[in-house]
Amino acid sequence: MLGQMMQLPLLISSLIVHAERHHGDQLVVSRRVEGDIHRISYREVAARARRVANAMTTLGVQPGQRAATLAWNTHRHMELYYGVSGSGRVLHTVNPRLHPDQIVYIADHAEDQVMFFDMSFWPLIQAVAGRTKTVKHWVAMTSREFMPPAEQAAKVPGLLCYEELLAQSSDRYAWPVFDENTASSLCYTSGTTGNPKGVLYSHRSTVLHTMAAALPDCLGCSASDAILPVVPMFHVNSWGIVYLAPMTGAKLVLPGPGLDGKSLYELFESEGVTISAGVPTVWQGLLAHVEANGLKFSTMRKSAIGGSACPPAMIRKFRDAYGVHVIHAWGMTEMSPIGTAAAFKAQHHGLDDEGKLAVMSTQGRAVYGVDMKIVGEDGAELPWDGAASGDLLVRGPWIIDTYFKGEGGNPLVKDAEGNGWFPTGDVAKITPAGYMVITDRSKDVIKSGGEWIGSIDLENIAMAHPAVAMAACIAAPHPKWDERPLLVVVKKPGAEVTREELLAFYEGKIAKWWTPDDVVFTDAIPLGATGKMQKNKLREQFKAHRLPTA
Repeated sequence: MLGQMMQLPLLISSLIVHAERHHGDQLVVSRRVEGDIHRISYREVAARARRVANAMTTLGVQPGQRAATLAWNTHRHMELYYGVSGSGRVLHTVNPRLHPDQIVYIADHAEDQVMFFDMSFWPLIQAVAGRTKTVKHWVAMTSREFMPPAEQAAKVPGLLCYEELLAQSSDRYAWPVFDENTASSLCYTSGTTGNPKGVLYSHRSTVLHTMAAALPDCLGCSASDAILPVVPMFHVNSWGIVYLAPMTGAKLVLPGPGLDGKSLYELFESEGVTISAGVPTVWQGLLAHVEANGLKFSTMRKSAIGGSACPPAMIRKFRDAYGVHVIHAWGMTEMSPIGTAAAFKAQHHGLDDEGKLAVMSTQGRAVYGVDMKIVGEDGAELPWDGAASGDLLVRGPWIIDTYFKGEGGNPLVKDAEGNGWFPTGDVAKITPAGYMVITDRSKDVIKSGGEWIGSIDLENIAMAHPAVAMAACIAAPHPKWDERPLLVVVKKPGAEVTREELLAFYEGKIAKWWTPDDVVFTDAIPLGATGKMQKNKLREQFKAHRLPTA
């Protein structure tokens, strides 16, 4: 017997329709690249998103095709989130911190038809526009007075002005109804070996993730809140916050390119921000500004911190000095991204401050919709005793099934019942109360300031130097960035090369922030039985190495 309920698909357009109808006067505040503070209501965002949807038709972008963005957190980027996905196209958010070669590869792999960009990235657009295979239109997300000069604009065929494009498009548009499993957005992760791989989200997965993220034991948001996502909208869809705010009716404050401590603090105070979210490196800058100027937070009560492990000292500083509760969260691009959040259970409220800090310092417990387990080398599940450590596997309705275009083959691991689990690449233990603690990473990629750096790419470049016989790149601890690349090199017999020469060898080949912070020379790199480099031994050998940038 089937239930007798209405069948309404879970579509991203329903989020902005809800906000328009029930929270129409609520504000979206943006610090724009033009320098001003811009205010717009959810009702106006919805109308402009409908103009975007009509513009997609004008530009010839068909349902299912990809429209890319190179943009900060602003109202215009938000309009694209809804206008592109809501009309059945796929929004592809591109990380502007990548090297131009990687951006060209990603745009070609995604077969992007149009690229929307903030003028901050005009030099980057000039570097890639003539090299992509499928992009037909380049849309500057600004108004006519801020467009590039004619002589520069001529170098980018198909250049359009966003505000003019919207002005020429009607705001009358009926959001189409289609299968909720239709693709909605695409993010590429460099947290894998080889080329970045695409993670293709669906409308269903996105709406379910949004509902879970708003739960009290996750981000815990409501219409009484003002939310400022410092996490970029090009980083796993800003952890879902640009969907979550309209769903709950919360005020949304978007910081644009102003991510320094002073700019963030000004928005926190002037807009009454109650909840924020970002990676630890951002909060270091904010806390340094607040502390140096003897400031306090007037309205801020909660900060979600993820992307990389949050130091307990930062959790303590937020709590004890400023009365801000830290939500330590964990997830991955492949998980949309939220998987766990360190929220208290009733049994923890009687703990002393140090006991509570210990709970808050874990990666947290699974939110509803995510299941997780740890397994040993034989694949057997290990106990949740807080001591056993194993490979962390996850499954759920907003967790990847396969990478875009099947890259890398089937990533899932089957259990005895035939269920597929996604191997996160993390090594973890789980306490009896269900709190997960990451103890190591089986992947060899490096996570710097919440962004992945591929060690194989760095090794390949080093190996191209005529004086290098073997090179391994490992993560070295860094007080600000959490981890930075350390290059370990074996020189060819009789060859000479200096640290400075090797670092200079990277110039122009990768994004500048990927460049290793230091180089150490050694007689040999340990190899395993199959000839693979044993980076775990290198990490142990150089765990006390102090980077010159530290």
